[in-house]
Amino acid sequence: MPLSVRTITTAEHAAFIAARPSASFLQTPGWAKVKPEWRAESIGWFRDGTLVGTALVLYRQLPKLKRFLAYLPEGPVIDWLDDDLSAWLDPMAAHAKKQGAFGVRMGPPVITRRWSAAQIKDGIADETVRRLTDVAPLERSREGAAVVSQLHEGGWRPQAVEGGFAAGQPQFNFVIPLAGRTEEDVLKGMNQLWRRNIKKAAKEGVVVEQGSRADLKAFHDLYVHTAERDHFTPRGLAYFETMFDALSAEAPGRITLWLARHDGDLVASTIAIRVGTHAWYSYGASSTEKRDVRGSNAVQWEMIRDALANGAEVYDLRGITDTLDSSDSHVGLIQFKVGTGGEAVEYVGEWDLPLNKPLYKAFDLYMKRRSS
Repeated sequence: MPLSVRTITTAEHAAFIAARPSASFLQTPGWAKVKPEWRAESIGWFRDGTLVGTALVLYRQLPKLKRFLAYLPEGPVIDWLDDDLSAWLDPMAAHAKKQGAFGVRMGPPVITRRWSAAQIKDGIADETVRRLTDVAPLERSREGAAVVSQLHEGGWRPQAVEGGFAAGQPQFNFVIPLAGRTEEDVLKGMNQLWRRNIKKAAKEGVVVEQGSRADLKAFHDLYVHTAERDHFTPRGLAYFETMFDALSAEAPGRITLWLARHDGDLVASTIAIRVGTHAWYSYGASSTEKRDVRGSNAVQWEMIRDALANGAEVYDLRGITDTLDSSDSHVGLIQFKVGTGGEAVEYVGEWDLPLNKPLYKAFDLYMKRRSS
């Protein structure tokens, strides 16, 4: 039976996600409330009347025109192993066009390559290695290669990646596999520095606990401090309050605020998100003072333990750049994550399908000029 695509209710969407082992939190209906500047739509794929796939579509309007870019971050939630992806993607594109979209952008949640922590460590130490892609991967995914091939055949265009970061979501992530492992297994997999720092935090009396919505202000104050220190633009407190409310309403334990304190002082704070068997470290902040009590390591360890206790099979530390150049300022973030003993994974990245070629070309030129 051919697949059809139509708008579905948020309740239908949420029920479908809840029945799956996992899906990106960016593809949950609650995420639409976090992005009010986009018009949101939940869509579903139907085969013989049965809902078999879903997507959160965010529509961004072009200035002065009632035409939109349809964006599916880390989605859609469909059967990516199907040998005929066009059967899924063509009706989605047709639906988006009826909604006024001049183009579709999506980020298939499909992995193409993996690298071990040991490989990355060796790559950083090797002066001839500059990028993660210079290192032969531990594993190449046939499924990922098949998806890339089908996207090319279907007229989809890969988005340019600068240093591992696409226009939207990161193409390279760092994850800790948890399936079938105990806390002791995960701890043994960490490097000596991570284990020592976790022990030191405990010895220094760092206390890690889950916070409530009322604690978001304390998290945000520390986050702004971190942004000033590390030179990035922070989001406003309202953004985190909206995220907390939207995801909390969707499912118990979907979003958790963590606080690490030493002698009453907040030394680290993080936000974790979990959908099914996938847990993410989403945002983090740490104080410049008292860094020696290792609050950041302590809070990460508690988040990992909580993920394990709740049946997570993956702990996702989110994006990394692909640089392994020891002189690059980004390499410190990779080294912090590599110490957990996990692995780097490359996704197929974000892809565009032009639906109105003149409008898409104009949009593409505008985005390139804005980023240059």
